[in-house]
Amino acid sequence: MGGVKGFIEGGIASIVAGCSTHPLDLIKVRMQLQGEAQGPNAAAQNLRPSLAFQTNSTPSSTVHLRQATAARIGPVATGIRIFKTEGFRALFSGVSATVLRQTLYSTTRMGIYDILKHKWTDKETNTMPLASKILAGLIAGGIGAAVGNPADVAMVRMQADGRLPLSQRRNYTSVVDALARMTKQEGVTSLWRGSSMTVNRAMLVTASQLASYDQIKETILAKGWMKDGICTHVVASFSAGFVAAVVSNPVDVIKTRVMNMKVVLGQRPPYTGALDCAMKTVKAEGPMALYKGFIPTISRQGPFTVVLFVTLEQVRKLLKNF
Repeated sequence: MGGVKGFIEGGIASIVAGCSTHPLDLIKVRMQLQGEAQGPNAAAQNLRPSLAFQTNSTPSSTVHLRQATAARIGPVATGIRIFKTEGFRALFSGVSATVLRQTLYSTTRMGIYDILKHKWTDKETNTMPLASKILAGLIAGGIGAAVGNPADVAMVRMQADGRLPLSQRRNYTSVVDALARMTKQEGVTSLWRGSSMTVNRAMLVTASQLASYDQIKETILAKGWMKDGICTHVVASFSAGFVAAVVSNPVDVIKTRVMNMKVVLGQRPPYTGALDCAMKTVKAEGPMALYKGFIPTISRQGPFTVVLFVTLEQVRKLLKNF
């Protein structure tokens, strides 16, 4: 039961955290797509350096850019706009995909990290070097992401659907419908679109999130600043969430855009890959575009990580004797 228990504990905590912070994740996705053109090839056609000089003429690409720039709003305003234009239920668009994603991705990464943690922890000192924690996080995150990528693609698309014109919306009814239609219309390989970015992001997030949580928690307890309890768990987990947000945001922006792009048969896709997407994004919108959605990212990553680890610690207590 030892190895399996880590998967069960991590899975329960991840699903609770994922569902409770889903609206924040949706707002983050919408903000990461701000400034990106909404046509199949528009992203490639309407590129314009963010510091280009203005001229007296106003070609359509410039008008489009101004409209996109004007549409960039903060997380609170984004949330209010979604609520007003699409209704309360829209804030939970793609929640079924979130449940599947947490079941596949987070359960796998948490379980594997737990196994490696127990294996690599020094039995005498009951400690694990930071480098080992980071390596365990990289391995666990990479495997988890490969398993959960189809659910990740479905979640991004379902969350982004409401920002598209009615004629372009995919209108997936559930994560099962999304996966079935993607397989039928775009081929089974579409389920792993952006997988390289998903794996890279997951490795960074898991290594920074889980390793920093364990390290910060150990430091707090070793220094005697606080006793082992909910307050310590909250402080350590929020700090871990901040570290994970800073490390992963650029990869997350590119991943979101690659997964959300529309590919029309016979036409060149907006992006040929992650590197192409990164270069076009920076060229058109400037390097800080890679930190689009950072406020909602930390606003989501912080609460998510707090709920994740506080729930995890409580579940561990409940299952301690099993």
